[in-house]
Amino acid sequence: MTIGTDARLERIGTDGKYMIVPMDHGITLGAVQGLKDIESTIDAITRGGADAVLTQKGIAPRVHDNKNGQGYIVHLNASTVIGPDANEKRRTGTVEEAVRAGADAVSYHINVGSKHEPDQIEDLSKMTAEADRLGIPVLAMSYARGEHLDGEDPEHDAEYLGHAVRLAEEVGADVVKTAYSGDAESFQHVTESTRLPVVIAGGSPGTDRETVENVRGAMDAGADGISMGRSIFQHEDPEAISRAISAVIHDDAGVDEALERAGLAVEA
Repeated sequence: MTIGTDARLERIGTDGKYMIVPMDHGITLGAVQGLKDIESTIDAITRGGADAVLTQKGIAPRVHDNKNGQGYIVHLNASTVIGPDANEKRRTGTVEEAVRAGADAVSYHINVGSKHEPDQIEDLSKMTAEADRLGIPVLAMSYARGEHLDGEDPEHDAEYLGHAVRLAEEVGADVVKTAYSGDAESFQHVTESTRLPVVIAGGSPGTDRETVENVRGAMDAGADGISMGRSIFQHEDPEAISRAISAVIHDDAGVDEALERAGLAVEA
């Protein structure tokens, strides 16, 4: 890791904790709620406490004037939900292009257990080498997702998730994102499987309490933050939910305290 990588990691986090809001879903899902006027959403989220936002490179001109001095990550692969295979993520840019777009870091999605895993491992490995030469941190979005996984809910299985995060470290990533296993006890295996900072995905939006409880559980298990998209940018009040999640990550707040601080309902 270079001095530049360390410096840029500080731009996308606070004291080694990360609240990242990915908004690259426009390429995957289209201009869904929260992404049409992405400028206002970015402004609200960063005012609420997000450390960094994440988009595809083409959205960069809409990001910088609205992120209130916070960090910016450019995502470098994608697929769509209407294409032939949503698990087949293809490159959408280079690390150099991300730097020219003003990125502090880059990210890449890999589906461990899918038939596309070999190509994605190779591509992520090449990308981490490219990023290291430029002093750019890499966030690996490493999921357990594909036809080669067994069980009722393999995408949230702690053993598979542990393998996914370890893979990210082995090929040179600096931060790793994965799904939350559902409880702190099982997720501890995931965080112990790597020395990288681990951040959790949000998945399909739930209630405010469910979202904050998941963040609290992950942090209690040794996670270092979140990289949540729809649960935040599609919220009716993105600033408020950002404020609640930030309170857990950066102030070690409990669930009720975080909801109260944000002015959100605290009922169970």
